[in-house]
Amino acid sequence: MQFRPTLSKKHFIIPILQFIFVLLFFSLLLQELPAQTRKISRNNSIRSGPMLGYSEMREVLIWVQTLAECEVWAEYIEEGIKNEAIGSTNRVKTEREKAFTAKLIAADLEPGKRYVYWIVINGKRQPAQYPQVFQTLSLWQWRKDAPNVTFAIGSCAYINEERFDRSGKPYGEHYDIFSTIAGKSPDFMVWLGDNTYLRDPDWGSRSGILYRYSHTRELKELQPLLASVHHYAIWDDHDYGSNDADNSFIGKQLTREAFTLFWGNPTYGMDGKNGITTSFRWSDAEFFLLDDRWFKSPNKRRTGKREIIGESQFEWLINSLSSSQATFKFIVIGGQVLNSAAIHENFSTYPEERKKLLDAILAEKISGVIFLTGDRHYTSLSKMNREGTYPLYDLTVSPLTSGTYQMRDEVNDFLIPETYLSERNFGLLKLEGKGTERKLVIEVFTWDGKKAWVKEILAKDLK
Repeated sequence: MQFRPTLSKKHFIIPILQFIFVLLFFSLLLQELPAQTRKISRNNSIRSGPMLGYSEMREVLIWVQTLAECEVWAEYIEEGIKNEAIGSTNRVKTEREKAFTAKLIAADLEPGKRYVYWIVINGKRQPAQYPQVFQTLSLWQWRKDAPNVTFAIGSCAYINEERFDRSGKPYGEHYDIFSTIAGKSPDFMVWLGDNTYLRDPDWGSRSGILYRYSHTRELKELQPLLASVHHYAIWDDHDYGSNDADNSFIGKQLTREAFTLFWGNPTYGMDGKNGITTSFRWSDAEFFLLDDRWFKSPNKRRTGKREIIGESQFEWLINSLSSSQATFKFIVIGGQVLNSAAIHENFSTYPEERKKLLDAILAEKISGVIFLTGDRHYTSLSKMNREGTYPLYDLTVSPLTSGTYQMRDEVNDFLIPETYLSERNFGLLKLEGKGTERKLVIEVFTWDGKKAWVKEILAKDLK
C-alpha cells in the first residue's frame, strides 16, 4: 500500500506567510525607486507620451513611445461634436531598433479645430488620466485678423539619475515646472536646447544616447504637458553631444537620429540629412529653428573660418527671412546673439559671424526680428538700438530644471537690468491685438508659477 502523508495546518500556513512576506518586500522596494525610473502608472503599454508634434491646417503629428513591440495608432474626434465619425491615424509597429517610438499622422483635418484623441495599442484603447487634445492651425489669411496665440519657451532640462550623475547635490530640481507650464494652457512650446543632458556613459554609443532620451522623456511630471500642447525643438551641446561639442563630434549622426526619433518637428535639416534646421508658422509669426552645433567650428580653433551656423545655414536663414510675410520673425538658437560680453559660447565669441548676421538683417531691411535663445542658466532680455531702424531683442530663457548661474562680472551693454533672473523659470509669450495694434507680450514665471516680470513689444516698433 502506498504511503500518503498526513498534512497539518502548519504545512499550509507557512508557505502562505512566506508568500505574503515576499509581496510586502517587493512592494516596499518599488516605493523606494526614484519616480522617473518606475513605469508610468496610467497603463502598462506606454512608456512616455503621447506628445503632440507639429500642427498644420490639415495635419497633426502625434508621438508616443511604448514599452515593447506592438501596433499603435491614434483615434480622434472633433471636440464637443457628438455622433461624428471617429478618425484614425496611420498604424505603426514599434521596434526596439527605434526605441519603440512611433509618429502618428492625423490627416485630412479641418482648419482651426480642436480634436480629442486616444492612443490605441494592439487594438485596445488606452485610458487617459489628463486631457489629450490637439488643434489645427486657423485659415485666417485674407479673411480676418491674425488669431491671438500663446506659446511657452524654455531651455536646460536636467533629469537626475544618481548612478550616472556626478557626486554632490543633484543638478536637477523642481520638475513641477512642467505642471506649471501645462496649467498655463499654451498653444505650443518651443524648446530652446539642452532639452536632455547626455552623460559621460551616453554619448559614445547609440544605445546610450537612446537610453538618455528615453529616461528624460518618461518623467511623470512631463506627461500632461506633452499630451495637450504642441512641441517644437532645437538642440544645444548637451542633447547634441558632450559639453561645448562642435562639428568635429564623431557621434553627431547618432544624436541627430535620436533627435528625429524623439521630436515632432516638420523637418530636420535644410537638405533633410545634415543637422536639425527647420521652420514653422503659427498665426502671424514664423519661427526659424537654427542648429548651432552641426556646423560650428571648435571654440579653440585659431585658424580658418570661425563660425557657429555656417555658410549654408546662413544663406538659408537670410533667404527665409527675406521671403517671410510674418509680422514677427523669431530666430531660435541655443546661444545668445546680442550679449556684448564675449563669454562662454555666445555669438560675441565669434564676432565675424555675428557682425555678418546683423549686417545682413539690416541690409535686407528685414522687419520683425526677435531672437529666442537659451543655454545660459539665467533669463534676461537684451535690446540693441540701431541707428535709422528698429531695435533688435534677444530673449534668453533658462533654465527649466537644471542648475542656475549667477551673472557677476559679465557686462552686457544691451541688458535690460530688471529682466535678469537666476531661478528655474519659463517664458510665456502672447501675440495679441488687431491690425496696427498687434503686440508681443513677454511674461516670465518662476518654476512655481510666480510672475517675475512682463514686457511688451509693439509690432509697429519692429519695422
